[in-house]
Amino acid sequence: MGRSKRERGFPPDPEALPVPVVDNHTHLDAIADVLDERALQGAPVPTVADHLERAAAVGVDRLVQVGCELPSVEWTDALLREPASDGRLLGAVAIHPNEAVLHAGVREVGPDGLEPSPQAHHATSLDDAIARVADVARDNPRVRAIGETGMDLFRTGPQGEVAQRESFRAHMALAKELGLALQIHDRDAHEQVIEVLLADGAPERTVFHCYSGDEQMAALAAEHGWYLSFAGPVTYPKNDHLRGALRTVPLELVLVETDAPYLPPHPYRGRPNAPYVAGHTVRAMAEVLELPLTDLCTAVSTTSETVYGTW
Repeated sequence: MGRSKRERGFPPDPEALPVPVVDNHTHLDAIADVLDERALQGAPVPTVADHLERAAAVGVDRLVQVGCELPSVEWTDALLREPASDGRLLGAVAIHPNEAVLHAGVREVGPDGLEPSPQAHHATSLDDAIARVADVARDNPRVRAIGETGMDLFRTGPQGEVAQRESFRAHMALAKELGLALQIHDRDAHEQVIEVLLADGAPERTVFHCYSGDEQMAALAAEHGWYLSFAGPVTYPKNDHLRGALRTVPLELVLVETDAPYLPPHPYRGRPNAPYVAGHTVRAMAEVLELPLTDLCTAVSTTSETVYGTW
């Protein structure tokens, strides 16, 4: 028998956290995209206001909305200017590494075997796309990070890797110029990402979004004061390396995120993710660290403000 509509929907609400925390990486615009099928079937699709209220009700009271392709950069800029975002939303903007490949005009098939699928906005050159990111970051005081940028060799061949490295370095330089945090996307590219960070000099506040490395890489990150942001995969049964990394890094370098609508925690894989679901991940992280939940929540909240400022 197939799964019910309920099982395909959002995960259940966690018990409210004792101290509010920040989901420091979420894609509110993309949540609606993955729910288009539900809308066509007549199911209601939550609004941004719905997501903010549901998250706040369980103790996820502040978010960093990430726009990492040109249409999403514009959407994020507009959202952050709405009065309702005050005290609840900050933003990060960038050209995602896989987007950088398309803006650079590269059309090679990567290791994932998928054909490139350029859209209308990819007609903008990579330089011009990054320039637009820079304009938004300079003009919107609620943009507090450049990201997500980095490298993704899961989807990228040799030509694309060159474009991603160029884009990554440009974003790093922009973050340093504007005094903003940097959110890194690192998929199958640990060595290459670290090489660029060390060669060019990482921004003062550098965050590995959805950290995917092991204990050794976590120790290197801690040595340089880089932050590790943990998402749903830290709860997956096979990911002992992520739990080992969480135990390795000092608590003051730990952040939490959903990467919604992607990567919900165990046992909700396959369902759409949303900011409120961070509560499940935080509880699992406290168990891994053998810490009182209040202590972890307090530390995550404090560190989030260290990285992004006040909401």
